[in-house]
Amino acid sequence: MEQYVVTISRQFGSLGRTIAKELSGRLGIEFLDRDIVEATAKRMAKPVSVISEEEENSKSTFVRRKYPLGMSMPNIQDEIFDVQKNIIRDFASKESCIIVGRCADSILLDYKNHLNVYIYAPYGARIRNCIDVLGMDLKTARRMIKEVDRARENYQHRYCSEVKTVFDHKDIMLDSSRFGVDGAADILCEIIKKRFG
Repeated sequence: MEQYVVTISRQFGSLGRTIAKELSGRLGIEFLDRDIVEATAKRMAKPVSVISEEEENSKSTFVRRKYPLGMSMPNIQDEIFDVQKNIIRDFASKESCIIVGRCADSILLDYKNHLNVYIYAPYGARIRNCIDVLGMDLKTARRMIKEVDRARENYQHRYCSEVKTVFDHKDIMLDSSRFGVDGAADILCEIIKKRFG
C-alpha cells in the first residue's frame, strides 16, 4: 500500500474523532489529534492546556491575562497555527496517518496521496451523541455544539480563506447518524484500501 494521509474534519457531536480512531485501528496507522497539541506545546515551550485552550478560541483566559487590551492577541494563534502546520506536514511525510481537524485538509492539499473526509450528522443525532456517548446534559450539549462549531468555523475562515463552503477540499462527506461508528469506519476503510492499495 502506498503512503497516504486521511484528514477528518467534523461537526461537534458527529463522532468524527471516534470514527477516526476506529479507522486507524482497522488500517493499522497512527491517529493524530492530541499528539499535535502535545507536539505544539513542546515546540513552543508552553503548557498543553494553554495550546488546547488557545488553538481555536480567541477568547481564552490565557490571552485575556497576557493581553488584557487585546493587543497582539492574534499573534499567539498565528504562531500556534504555523507550528501546527509544520507538525502536520512532518507527520504526513513520515508515514501513513489519520489527522483530525486543524485545517489539515487545506494544509496538505498539495500532498500527493491524501483523502479529505467530512463527518456530519443532523442536530438531533448530535445532541443524542453528546448526551449518550459524551456524557453531557442537554443544556451543555446545546451550548457545546453551538460554541465548538462556531470556533472551528472561525478558525477555518481565518487560516484557510480560500475555503468558502463546507464542501471545499472535501473528497467524502459522511452522515454518521446513517451508518454509526462501525459502519462509517467500514465505508472509509474500503475506500482507502481501493484508493491507495
